[in-house]
Amino acid sequence: MTGPQVTVLLKMLASGRDDALLRYSLGNALLKEHDAVEAAEHLRAAVRHDPHYSAAWKLLGHALESSNDAIGAADAWRTGITVAEKRGDHQAAREMTVFLRRIAKKSTGPL
Repeated sequence: MTGPQVTVLLKMLASGRDDALLRYSLGNALLKEHDAVEAAEHLRAAVRHDPHYSAAWKLLGHALESSNDAIGAADAWRTGITVAEKRGDHQAAREMTVFLRRIAKKSTGPL
């Protein structure tokens, strides 16, 4: 069962609106409801709409990590770091660098 925020966002999507912000918001809401797999799908759509959306790359990494996809999370954060640095979003780049280091320490294989 989905919460009211997810329901509203899904209705907006069903009405024909489909953009990076809506997909980011939907992914964020689903992640808060502990549905990381579905959240990742919407966050992937967000970065397809806007490949320069560093916050979406950061959240996509979290969703993938939460769905036990360490390799996917690392890839998302690497891309996000590149995007954030190009945009001058240094704080987001630093945060994703920390997340990438943490996941690398937990990993038993190469990321």
